[in-house]
Amino acid sequence: MLEVRHLVRRFGAVTAVEDMSLTVRRGEVVGFVGANGSGKTTTMRMIMGVLAPHGGEVLWDSRPVDAAVRRRLGYLPEERGLYPKQAVADQLVYLGRLAGSSRSQARQTAARLLEELGIEEYARSPLESLSLGNQQRVQVAAASMSRPVALVLDEPFSGLDPQAVDQMAQMLRRDADRGVPVLFSSHQLDLVERLCDRVVVVDQGRVVAEGTPGQLRGEQDPVVLIRLEGDAGWLRDEPGIEIRDIEGRQAVVRLGSWTTTDLLRAALSRGGVHELRPWQPSLAEIFREVVSDASGTKDG
Repeated sequence: MLEVRHLVRRFGAVTAVEDMSLTVRRGEVVGFVGANGSGKTTTMRMIMGVLAPHGGEVLWDSRPVDAAVRRRLGYLPEERGLYPKQAVADQLVYLGRLAGSSRSQARQTAARLLEELGIEEYARSPLESLSLGNQQRVQVAAASMSRPVALVLDEPFSGLDPQAVDQMAQMLRRDADRGVPVLFSSHQLDLVERLCDRVVVVDQGRVVAEGTPGQLRGEQDPVVLIRLEGDAGWLRDEPGIEIRDIEGRQAVVRLGSWTTTDLLRAALSRGGVHELRPWQPSLAEIFREVVSDASGTKDG
């Protein structure tokens, strides 16, 4: 189990990470989401020892992470660091040997990873000859060469086409199925929702929400879709109700201080109701809402 407890990191007068705590359990895929500058990359760098924290600690199986443990963590940094003119397979084998594998073991691992990621045909090609998406696949393979006990991946799906996204998602799920904790950041919230067991939402250097996508939805006020016989525009003038989307006779609203019965009663007084049902917000909408609420609370 990988744990982050009360991490703090400052850059001069700016606090980039403030009391950051999160846990990634064995076999769990956790999405780490937040706007640019929210502290995700800084947190990952502290996990890997690239940056020293000004407070807090990083633990592996309840013990402080040291250099020996970090060598066993697979890391994909925000800034890519492979050699552009070297053949793909050669540098993967080199990285595998640095992690302690024999040459034959490293070759086998490299071949397996390249096949899983659909780029085995480029094994002898220099990295710079590959498309940016395929270079990204090689970067992910590099993070997995040591058969890591945990994966910490900063935007691993950046620049990938849909087929590559699916291949990489399958690879991460296989790693999780063999017990590897996986922490990855991404701005692709539909992918996070599909792939992750849990989601950690951060804003201004701290956790503002966490849980399964279903749990995060449950923390919000009920949202419903209503379809009326007449125009739904009157909903805009009702206090205590929030319009999420409205077009013609249909609206999606967050009930706030209202109940479903209140809404139904008000709608029936204005004409017929053709449909009224719970509406499930996407993770992107949940993210915008919790970040907005957290920023308002902090500012206030």
